[in-house]
Parts: sequence; structure tokens; C-alpha cells
Amino acid sequence: MSRTVHCVLLKKEAPGLDRPPYPGPLGQRIFENVSKEAWGRWVGHQTMLINEYRLTPVDPKARKFLEQEMEKFLFGEGSATPDDFRPPQ
Repeated sequence: MSRTVHCVLLKKEAPGLDRPPYPGPLGQRIFENVSKEAWGRWVGHQTMLINEYRLTPVDPKARKFLEQEMEKFLFGEGSATPDDFRPPQ
């Protein structure tokens, strides 16, 4: 039986993640408050950020930027796309 959470992004009950997707307290907060669907949305947005900004995820500055954007996307006002980003048609 899958666990459900009241997802802070979707604003409804939805299937939760199987384990914390990120280390530390932030990962636990995500595990307790973010659904699988919302996490998938973040992963897609994160991929776009990595590609558009040409980030290297092992770079500490890039990791810090992505962590800040993840918090904004999941718990804050949302993570904006780059000004010149155009989604694929």
C-alpha cells in the first residue's frame, strides 16, 4: 500500500515518495510534504535549469543554486525559467 501526503505543490492528497529524495532536513521535508507527481515536475524543471544555464551538478555553486531553486519550486513562490527559455514545440 502506498503512502499518501498532502502535497504542498498540488494542494491535494497524492501518493508520496518512497524515500527522501535529497539528503538532510530538506530531503525529509520533501519526503513528508511533496508527492511523487510534484517531485517529477521538479526533476523536469531542474533538468531544464541545468541545460539552459549549462550547470555542472557536481559544482558546489551549481548545487547550491539548484537547492535554492528546488525550495522555491516546491515550497515557495516557484522557480522561474530563464528569460530567453522557449519550450520545445
